[in-house]
Amino acid sequence: MLFDSTVRRELTRGFGATLVVILTIVLTTFLIRTVGQAASGAVAPQDVALLLGYVTLQHLPTMLALSLFVAVVVTLGRMYRDSEMVIWFAAGVGLSRFVRPVLRAAWPVLLVVALLMLFVWPWGNRSSLELRERYQQRSDLSRVTPGVFQSSSDGRRVFFVERESSDGINARNVFILSRQEQIESVTSARSGRLEAEGDDRYLLLERGQRNDVDASSGERTLSSFESYRVLAPDRAARSAENQPPRVLATLDLIQRPTVRNQAELAWRFGLLLGAANLMLLGIGLAATNPRRASNWNLLFALLAFLVYYNLINLSQAWVASERADMGVVLVLLHGGVFLLALALLWWRDHAAVGFKRWRPAPRQAA
Repeated sequence: MLFDSTVRRELTRGFGATLVVILTIVLTTFLIRTVGQAASGAVAPQDVALLLGYVTLQHLPTMLALSLFVAVVVTLGRMYRDSEMVIWFAAGVGLSRFVRPVLRAAWPVLLVVALLMLFVWPWGNRSSLELRERYQQRSDLSRVTPGVFQSSSDGRRVFFVERESSDGINARNVFILSRQEQIESVTSARSGRLEAEGDDRYLLLERGQRNDVDASSGERTLSSFESYRVLAPDRAARSAENQPPRVLATLDLIQRPTVRNQAELAWRFGLLLGAANLMLLGIGLAATNPRRASNWNLLFALLAFLVYYNLINLSQAWVASERADMGVVLVLLHGGVFLLALALLWWRDHAAVGFKRWRPAPRQAA
């Protein structure tokens, strides 16, 4: 009981500290990227915080898996450097005996990773995609900002409003530049307001003029008006007919086993299995020599994580390109890593000990 509680307590502390550091770094990076997208007009500025939350939920399973892996390596590595492992080994506790307390401390994290990957991951992708599409598919009138020249969604019209009222309906000094085939029109009005008739919305301009120029013949037409009404329909945000697999629920992917859906399933299940394999692999990679000041085992562990994570992404591409089957990829990749982790534990427990046991004694000088 003392052994199990000690390992679990140390691992929990290491996991919490590692997760805070990784979350801080990742959130800062995502915040800078999201603010840059808002500045370039890809997302709405008022949706930056909400979009940052969705992106964090999407990448939280990877951060949890990495934090758990690093916590196992760092915690057991510290026990090696402080010679605590020597005491446990002398008491007859092998390295494979650490699997049980590590698993008991890590199973809540693995459960959260499973829930995030199977349920929260598609919901977060779908919500962030809807935010982006809603902003990109907003109406031309909603793009207008007082004092700023703003183009329409198709790039054929440019709007300018000098000032608008507090209700957002009436405007002063309206300017519209429109291009349709060979005709370029410039419309200006002293005032304008929005009117609704049924489901349609109209822009009513008052006391202005319109100048039409035919680009092919150079003919100009100037007309004045007291009232001029333009249909300005609002385009509601619409969902794509062919939604990407990353926004589909896990049950929908299973019920529709297309190639792309199986590739997405291979990635989701692969990350879950990878989190469990990395936890087991970290126990074997944590071994270090207490006489060495360098911490090479952590560097090798991070390199192993990068290679494994890239292989998971590569397996998704293989399934999507029909180079491999989903079941074969899951068994070969993750089953192979599982066997590798078991072999590493066996080598730490038996091969190194056996080598020391059968190593010939040094010759004494005559």
